[in-house]
This record gives sequence, structure tokens and C-alpha cells, in this order.
Amino acid sequence: MEQIRIGTLVNGNRNTGSYLRQILPHGFESFSITWWQQFKEARPEEIVDEVRAALAGHDAVISSLSVFGNPLEYDELAEVTRRAWRDLIDRAADFGTDLVTGFAGRLRDKPVPESMPRFREVWTPLVEYAASKRVRIAFENCNMGGDWQRGDWNIAFNPDAWELIFEAIPAENLGLQWEPCHQLVQLIDPLPQIREWGSRMFNVHGKDATVRREVIARHGFNGRECAVWHRTPGFGDSNWTDLISELRLAGFRGSIDIEGWHDPVYRGELEMTGQVHALNYLKRCRGGDLVANPQ
Repeated sequence: MEQIRIGTLVNGNRNTGSYLRQILPHGFESFSITWWQQFKEARPEEIVDEVRAALAGHDAVISSLSVFGNPLEYDELAEVTRRAWRDLIDRAADFGTDLVTGFAGRLRDKPVPESMPRFREVWTPLVEYAASKRVRIAFENCNMGGDWQRGDWNIAFNPDAWELIFEAIPAENLGLQWEPCHQLVQLIDPLPQIREWGSRMFNVHGKDATVRREVIARHGFNGRECAVWHRTPGFGDSNWTDLISELRLAGFRGSIDIEGWHDPVYRGELEMTGQVHALNYLKRCRGGDLVANPQ
């Protein structure tokens, strides 16, 4: 369908091209290729030809390249992650995308505002460099177990932090890789958030949540029972017809890429069963196939 594609996340490794060939027949329309902190198994330039060959003859695209790490710290791994961001900015066009995503990072165990000077120091040149390459940057909104006072990975999990981020760097090529799941785990209603922040949403991770309110009422958020399950779309609390309608009203033109491997039921041997169910569900919520208007 025009304007919004439905796809999935794919790990960046030596098997990426083969994996794409296996799942393309299911009807995925976009793929977000992801690495964790660094290019451990395969660098982008080592897989780009195979990725392009796998997509040849198909309408599917690479929606984004991602590296998830903490680029704000001062250790060697943080420097490796910063270099990976720059490398992906350089390589984005080779994959046919203009979007590079990941965590904003944070100073470990510090309140969010204390990370902001370091955030400006690290991200101002990276965002400007990306703009010179006509590349957009988007921060994923996972809290990675952190909160306002402390955490290890990412400050870009909360609207209060987004205000600080976009005040610090008010660049047009800086936005969000947004996911309703990460708001539901904070008991934030995703729909009004799209109305307020939709213009900053460059990509959406297709992941939902089931808020187990009976567990919260008895055990709270930090007890032995899991208070919120991360779910594959179609199995959680969100009405994705409403979410996609709000995204359209906000002018969203990107991809919704399913982030699997979290659902407590549709995992293991049921992983791709759940993902293909989510793919078809999200296509229906999008409005089905595009139907041309009469002339």
C-alpha cells in the first residue's frame, strides 16, 4: 500500500541474504537490518551485494539500518558503537535507504538531564554529518530497563526526554523509531502520542504489549510476576487500525517493521507463524490492498 509498508527486522550477519530469500515469499514489504553494538559477524559492506541480490525482482525495500548500543559512554565499546553509526550513515544509500536508527545512549546510572551535555557533544556532529549525506537519524524508544533516574542504554524512551532531545538538537533529520509497546509498558496511551509526536516518527517498530492489570493490582510492576508482556502485533492490547489511522493523519510515510522474538507464546518454533500472522493483520489494519479510484 502507498505510504506505509509492513515489514520485519532482520539481523545483520553473513546469513542475512539467505534469510531474506526464505521469508520474502511470505509477503514482507520492507526489512530493517540490525546489529548489536558493533559489526561482530559481518560488516555492512560485506553483505550489501547479497542483500541487493536477494531483493532483486521484488518490490520490498530496506527501510533502515540499525545499530543498538550506548554511544554516549566513554569506554572503548561506546567508541566502536559511534563508529558503527558513522559507517551506517556512509552505507545507507548502498542499501537503498536514508534512515539509520538505534539508541540515543545515556551516561550509566545518571538521571536523564545529566546525559544531555554529552548527548549534544556526541550527536550534534553525527546528525550534521548525516544531513550532509541526506540521511535521517531516528532513536528507538525502548527504556532497556531504565527510568528517569538511572539506566544503562537509552534516554529516548519517554516524551519528557524527547522534549530535551529535540530542544538540544532541533534538526529536521532527527526523529524517532517509535514503538507502542515501549509506551504501554509505562502505561502511556500511544494514540495521543502519535498526534503530538507523529511528525518526528520516521519508522515504527511493530511490537505491541499486553498490560496484565490484575497482576499489577496484586504484585505491582517489580514483583515476581511479569506485569507487561511484549507481544507480536495482533496478540496485544492495541488496535492497530486506530494506530495506523493516526499515523496516516500525522503524515507518516515510513515502514512498520515487526520486531519479533519477544512474544511469550509465539516464539521458538512458532516465531515465524506469529510474524506472518502480524504481517497479514497489519496489512488489514492498513486498509488492505490499494484500490485505485475510478477515473
